[in-house]
Amino acid sequence: MKMMALALLLQSVELTPAEEMEAAHLMQEIRCVVCDGQSIADSDAALAQDMRLFVRTQIGLGAEPDSIRIALAQRYGDEVLMRPRLSARTAPLYIVPLVFLLIGATLVGVASRRK
Repeated sequence: MKMMALALLLQSVELTPAEEMEAAHLMQEIRCVVCDGQSIADSDAALAQDMRLFVRTQIGLGAEPDSIRIALAQRYGDEVLMRPRLSARTAPLYIVPLVFLLIGATLVGVASRRK
């Protein structure tokens, strides 16, 4: 009975228009962990609904978006973030494309000089 009352209370979180916008923006940045590549804003999965409720509740309580991201990443792993935080584990995601871009630019430069 207590859990049901708590669930009803949490579902009726009233946010200001600014908080709604902040929550909606944050929900676009959080990946649904049971869907393939969808944000929780776009997913109909039950877990995504729970995650949206968590985000709205935390925003309503005054939590900062970064603290919400951290809490979700601690619970579900960094994969829950559409834009993973830079760490030793995620650094290749940012560095490898730059390396390929530099190699490609170098090859184009060398090829254009030969002509």
